[in-house]
Amino acid sequence: MKTVPLGSTGVQVSALGLGSMYFGSRDDEQTSCAMLDQYVEAGGTFIDTANKYLDTVPGCRGGESEALIGRWMKARGNRDKIFLATKVGFEIGADVPRRLTAALIEQECDKSLKRLGVDTIDLYYAHTDDRQTPLEESMQAFDSLVRKGKVRFLGASNFAAWRLAEANMLCAQRGWAQFCCIQQRHTYLRPRPGSVFTSGTLGADEDLLDYVRARNVPLVAYSPLIKGAYTRGDREIREQYRSADSDARLKVLFQAAEELGATPLQVVLAWMMHSQPPVIPIFSASKPEQMRENLGALDVKLSDQQMETLNKAGA
Repeated sequence: MKTVPLGSTGVQVSALGLGSMYFGSRDDEQTSCAMLDQYVEAGGTFIDTANKYLDTVPGCRGGESEALIGRWMKARGNRDKIFLATKVGFEIGADVPRRLTAALIEQECDKSLKRLGVDTIDLYYAHTDDRQTPLEESMQAFDSLVRKGKVRFLGASNFAAWRLAEANMLCAQRGWAQFCCIQQRHTYLRPRPGSVFTSGTLGADEDLLDYVRARNVPLVAYSPLIKGAYTRGDREIREQYRSADSDARLKVLFQAAEELGATPLQVVLAWMMHSQPPVIPIFSASKPEQMRENLGALDVKLSDQQMETLNKAGA
């Protein structure tokens, strides 16, 4: 699988990351391990999870995904080949508040390390911003994890551009580890101005896109395929994306897919990987055919003209 640099870390990661939100909860052990195996067999190494995944599934408390990945890595003996990302920050049931206090960051990191069965997490995200806790407290706690060897690199998720910039400026002044990337909701369709998503989640708006381009901060895109709604007849495109602009972009997207002999989902992923700087999509799958389709995006080559047409489409 093609790799791309993770900003200025000096590390290369897979151009397509695998999201594991439903592994070990909605998706049973056998299905989850099969998806992980299929991804790794294709050369993938970048696996994304969170301490929260997935407490919204009945009977689950959060941490199921991490525990499943830990068991899978132990059984396969492949920890040294995996670039592992997890997160802290969202509320988990009644046990863990939605905060980024120093105590919570360290406690949850230790729990994640135990569930994953590892000594070090490659990439540790602040899953959402916490404006109640002083930024200095949160960033010093994250830096402490890096200094202790519990974490290699830090990432932000669901941060406004100005908060990301503020955090990294503070860390630069203090000599602390900075956020090396931002994981944000991002897809080919553009949400209507003023659209609000699930509480605590943010889309990659123009301010953030401008910031990451200017500062060489990689954008890691979650929900890039909007749960397959581009092509699945049983799933409607989210209300936030319904507009004349989306209608125009969908038309161009489907035309490009027809020209390339690819599926629209593959073109969405390819468009991200062809962007400058490249966007790293985090996709998921629960069936072999879904995994094959998504991985097939690696073989889709978009010309400069096709990229220009896709980029300029809209109302």
